[in-house]
Amino acid sequence: MNRILNWGLLSTARINRALIPPLRASKRTRLLGVASRSLSSAETFARAWRIPKAHGSYEDLLADPEIDVIYNSLPNHLHAEWTVKALHAGKHVLCEKPLALSVEEVDAIIAAAKETGRVATEAFMYRHHTQTIRVRELVDEGAIGRLQLIKGAFTFTLTRDGNYRFIKEYGGGSLWDVGCYPISFARTIVGEEPAEVFGWQVTGPEGSDESFYGQMRFGDGVHAQFDCGFASPSRSHMEVVGTEGLIQIPVPFKPGAWSEVAVVRGGKAKKIRIKGRELYLGEVEDICDAVQEQKPPRISLQDSRANVAAILALAKSAEMGGPVRLGNFV
Repeated sequence: MNRILNWGLLSTARINRALIPPLRASKRTRLLGVASRSLSSAETFARAWRIPKAHGSYEDLLADPEIDVIYNSLPNHLHAEWTVKALHAGKHVLCEKPLALSVEEVDAIIAAAKETGRVATEAFMYRHHTQTIRVRELVDEGAIGRLQLIKGAFTFTLTRDGNYRFIKEYGGGSLWDVGCYPISFARTIVGEEPAEVFGWQVTGPEGSDESFYGQMRFGDGVHAQFDCGFASPSRSHMEVVGTEGLIQIPVPFKPGAWSEVAVVRGGKAKKIRIKGRELYLGEVEDICDAVQEQKPPRISLQDSRANVAAILALAKSAEMGGPVRLGNFV
């Protein structure tokens, strides 16, 4: 299947603005439609972004026979439900993170993808960037000796004003929204799942975490520490520590066309400049590869399931006030 893939946006969410340019930059995709809960909203968005088709309901978009791939940018609690519906409608799906809010929901997506023969993958855009790939290579090559520790943060100040990210029932809270990034990063670099986690949280009036502080214990003495939150200044960084040095990643989750990391050994820093491409283009081309060339997506559904399990274990730890083993969530 080498024809152009027609894409439809499932919602008029703000994050769509990040995906529209790469959809138009790729030679294998065409942005054909957008859906909203009202036709007027969809038409307004379609006019603003020069999208040919506007659908007045999510169901109408899924029923459009011209649409091949759905980008699911709905709120967190609707990700699994509409990804499954899209798969059963015969569409491939790129779903925003987090893919789901429970391992059972991920299992439903896995079952639907297997039953329909359609591709579903999670939109962790940073995973496709050459910076992330290069950092993993540096660790595997022994550039910093034996891996010991991964540290990081992802915080920013978020005002309430009815923002659904604060509503616990909607999959709100900083752990699901931004904490998922350092968790995913650590798992990617280590190449395995944590055995045990520990978390602390500061909750807001709606019951979700405004700030979260987490630790993960992997095998062979490897640990990870991170914090995330909606009540601190903008911070986003990762550091990978080994027995002989460390790697500093100042922009881990939104690297640009060029990025830079530093390998520090013996107190001396060697900066490595890495050529990438437009950040969100990688996930677009990845799903094109999966659909057109039958290549496995870089982020498998099992990978996403493991990330959801780690998040759930951390949340449970914060509620219990004690460590939680991952075996209880997988």
